[in-house]
Amino acid sequence: MISTIFSKRSEKRSGIKVWAVILWLVVWQAASMCIGQEILLVSPVSVVLRLGKLICTVEFWQSLAGSFFRILGGFLLGTVLGTAAAGAASASRRIDEFLEPFVQTVKAIPVASFIILVLIWVSPENLSVIISFLMVFPVIYTNVKDGIRSMDRKLTEMAVVFRIPAGLRVRYIYVSQVLPFFRAGCSLALGLCWKSGIAAEVIGLPDHTIGENLYNAKIYLNTPDLFAWTLVIVAVSVLFEHVFLWLIDRLVKRVEQMQGR
Repeated sequence: MISTIFSKRSEKRSGIKVWAVILWLVVWQAASMCIGQEILLVSPVSVVLRLGKLICTVEFWQSLAGSFFRILGGFLLGTVLGTAAAGAASASRRIDEFLEPFVQTVKAIPVASFIILVLIWVSPENLSVIISFLMVFPVIYTNVKDGIRSMDRKLTEMAVVFRIPAGLRVRYIYVSQVLPFFRAGCSLALGLCWKSGIAAEVIGLPDHTIGENLYNAKIYLNTPDLFAWTLVIVAVSVLFEHVFLWLIDRLVKRVEQMQGR
């Protein structure tokens, strides 16, 4: 049942078409040739060539790893704590009321304000972790809480009446009904954490990160580097999202197999 919901959602999505990508690349190339100044708009060919050179350097992989593990840490921290907080808020009205002002505040405050504020308290090396966490937490918290509240009350009441153990309730009732909401939250949070995490690095400038390279490219007006690193951000973000959501889909199938036994 869960995988059916996911498949219907994926059918509704319109994936990126190859012809559309090629057409935009042609437009980009034509615009670059018309301007004739690569410092203003570099051509896609120059970006690919520059990216090929960057990949061959040790500094490239150090920067990629530095940013990836920091943002991954913030994402996982926000996911775990957001899910736990949503469960606690659903079980206790007081906890829900206590957390609501914090969640709404995080949603309302601009990312740049958070970055500057947090930078006063933590070192630049940990800034992207905290910012990624702050962007992920409210999304996961809200989605999981909505999933718990939308559960079929008849199933939960039946579990109470027949005194089904807590472990079996979580395995067969809660997980199966909340997973679609959790997946949707992760899909949204993944993009937010990468954008906010890189923005934090551009301002905090920790050593050996993508944000530091973006800032240096801007300072020295190195447009090919700027576009090349931006392409890396997009590629890693999309790849990470697909891999993580694929793992969730595998978990969904695993849950369905256990329920079918």
